[in-house]
Amino acid sequence: MKIQQLFQNAFKDTGPSMVLVHESEHMKVINFNFKAGQGLPIHSHKIEGELVLTILEGEGEFLSQDGKVPAKAGDVLVCPIATPHGVGATTDMRVLVTIAPPI
Repeated sequence: MKIQQLFQNAFKDTGPSMVLVHESEHMKVINFNFKAGQGLPIHSHKIEGELVLTILEGEGEFLSQDGKVPAKAGDVLVCPIATPHGVGATTDMRVLVTIAPPI
């Protein structure tokens, strides 16, 4: 068993803060902390698998080829990892990313 305190992870002015929470042959879990204005641009991965973006704290937007969708604490995006995706923060925002299988 492994326990990680996500809300102790810092925010950085120089870019997103990233902490690897867990990695195994089955999945990868990463905590990203974004200051307002930071994010991950739209991108995709040419593999089979699924992606889950969970907003833990703050507000921002889920990004796709079709535009932007508002996102706030408690919102979850689930999609194939090959689908173009991204995220942007409008306030300081904590995001938990789960990728299965891991890349």
